[in-house]
Amino acid sequence: MSTQIGLLPRVVTAAAAVAFVASWSSGFLIAAIATVDVAPLTLLVWRFLPVAALLLAVTLTTGAARGVSRADLRQQAVIGLFAQLGYVVCVYAAIAAGISTGTTALIDAVQPLVVATLVGPLLGLRVRGAQWAGLLLGALGVLLVVRSQLGGSDAAPVASALPALAMACLVVGTFVERRSSARPPVLVTLTVQVVVTTAVLLVAAAVTGSLVPPRAASFWLATVLAAAVPTLAAYGLYWWLLRRVGVTALNALLFLVAPATAAAGAVLLGEPLTGVTLAGFALCGIGVAVVLAVEARSGGTSQDDAGARPQPVAARR
Repeated sequence: MSTQIGLLPRVVTAAAAVAFVASWSSGFLIAAIATVDVAPLTLLVWRFLPVAALLLAVTLTTGAARGVSRADLRQQAVIGLFAQLGYVVCVYAAIAAGISTGTTALIDAVQPLVVATLVGPLLGLRVRGAQWAGLLLGALGVLLVVRSQLGGSDAAPVASALPALAMACLVVGTFVERRSSARPPVLVTLTVQVVVTTAVLLVAAAVTGSLVPPRAASFWLATVLAAAVPTLAAYGLYWWLLRRVGVTALNALLFLVAPATAAAGAVLLGEPLTGVTLAGFALCGIGVAVVLAVEARSGGTSQDDAGARPQPVAARR
């Protein structure tokens, strides 16, 4: 019985990791499909507005934010401006400008190496040699996965900087979160970040004349999918897994986003899927396995990888 009890959290974590990769990958594909005839800003506004209203209502009704200080709420707002607003705006702008989903996911997946490079100086964490090897192997796999797409884009050269900017925004948001001693409930975290993102998007859309949505049913279908999957599911799982498995293991999982996006892009968008791509899949899988195996052998210390800071009871959910 004790074995089953010990196994259950691992199964839940593994299932959450699979769902995270799938939901995060879907954001690239939805952006590519839905912004063909609609301005990215219009889709983003109506993607976030209903979610913001829902999360705010649930948070106020349940009292989930009770006991969370104003300073912590302000910090979550700052995190949201980088990790959510800056990230999604840059990703949508890149894809709308003609950067392929695979290339965008590739640049986004470089984030683990950036995090691993900065993790020591900024957070005082130790990244083991085997983890470096796994991260580098995963990076090589990602490069192979989208190799065939790198020369096929007709987007303006300046547009290639947008995915890099998206990655930088997510890195900044992640580090701000990990350097904080506060751990509000995930519901509060999501609510603050989505509300702040929605407020900025509403102002931007109103100023640029992008606020009025089209009547097409396809637009509203894309909006519902974007709200439910890459917004609620992906971001909720991101912060939950960050606390559950730590920053290094979570960023290793991000390596799988590019292969997953490339595979789905081949099926849905006709993007190339070659033998080189399949070899990249294998390298990504091996790299992630190495990083996660090291985390498991270390006894799961990454769960408190920000210096074993104590957490309030409300945050242990």
